[in-house]
Amino acid sequence: MTRTITKVLLLGASLFSYAGLASAQDVTLTIESWRNDDLAIWKDKLIPAFEAKNPGIKLDFQPMAPTEYNAALNAKLESGSAGDLITCRPFDASLELFKKGYLGDLTKNAGMENFSDVAKTAWSTDDGAQTFCVPMASVIHGFIYNKDAFDALKIEVPKTQAEFFAALDKIKADGTYVPMAMGTKDLWEAATMGYQNIGPNYWKGEEGRLALIKGDQKLTDADWVKPYEVLAKWKDYLGDGFEAQTYPDSQNMFTLGRAAIYPAGSWEISGFNTQAQFKMGAFPPPVEKEGDTCYISDHTDIGMGVNAKSKHPAEAAKFLEWVSSAEFADLYANALPGFFSLNKTAVKMADPVAQEFVSWREKCKPTIRSTYQILSRGTPNLENETWVESANVINGTDTPAVAAEKLQKGLDGWYKPAK
Repeated sequence: MTRTITKVLLLGASLFSYAGLASAQDVTLTIESWRNDDLAIWKDKLIPAFEAKNPGIKLDFQPMAPTEYNAALNAKLESGSAGDLITCRPFDASLELFKKGYLGDLTKNAGMENFSDVAKTAWSTDDGAQTFCVPMASVIHGFIYNKDAFDALKIEVPKTQAEFFAALDKIKADGTYVPMAMGTKDLWEAATMGYQNIGPNYWKGEEGRLALIKGDQKLTDADWVKPYEVLAKWKDYLGDGFEAQTYPDSQNMFTLGRAAIYPAGSWEISGFNTQAQFKMGAFPPPVEKEGDTCYISDHTDIGMGVNAKSKHPAEAAKFLEWVSSAEFADLYANALPGFFSLNKTAVKMADPVAQEFVSWREKCKPTIRSTYQILSRGTPNLENETWVESANVINGTDTPAVAAEKLQKGLDGWYKPAK
């Protein structure tokens, strides 16, 4: 009898200790994010996939309004109340958090070898020696077009600038469609969809971008002026009143079937899919002449880092290793067509337009927007000035040469390349 009681007590004690151990291991990681539009994707796809393979680790995705994120996150980090995992904006905002000691160093974390140096640029120190966020996704620039319009007018997808302008001339002569949907009122649209879209083919992507940072090239050099010379010719194809046309106006013009071509960022794909009643296709920025190497703006958009003061660093590291995996890459990219994985493992996209965009990585060299790293830290801000001058060139109020001179003069006013 006594032996039976002893067994029961021992069994009870072992069950109690096991239950205590299980609850002690059950850790919840909180994720801070500005992407409040993809809450359902996290809840329905990403979190269940991770938790299924990692019992004992729970994820709590806590997004906030994009416009409030930077200030709110800084306040949380300063007060010690921020979550374990931090969704990282690209470049200076995240670099500043790392310099202040808020983001952990992930340089040697498992999985970081799955990303190229270009992919890691947005979340690395200026010298590239340390990386502090796992690259999650990028957006790619190019052109989305109305396939029905191209078929009706018997237009082939253009590969060179000559073919591109021949297509625009044919669309304009027919008169059924505005050749291209883009306005200059919001300024950034002209720079982002225009200059940064076609420019890499002229300044040779990373080669030119890094040379500009080093001071070996200037914005007044031919490779930097040439994209503006091309943009100046766009004016004749943007339709009446493009100077007063906003970004939403351009989106509507294209999705309503009134324009044949839309200079695009890949983030448009999901929205256009729900709004357009015609078949869509995409093509990369046309090269100057056949046989030229093509370059694409494959711009780093979002990453994930760890709060340096997280109470659960081992579990956070495990999650970030999963974010670095091919499984996460496939789930995330297909849930958000147009936001492409930066993982070296190619992701097959279910959406045909998204697959077309991402296929350009196999034949074109990737780069990021030329103004985003280092060159927009001073006053005047080169990114904002590029918005203004891109609009001015298309509007015809500045020549390409004058625009380039203004940009270089502004940069010279505060930026001294490290020698």
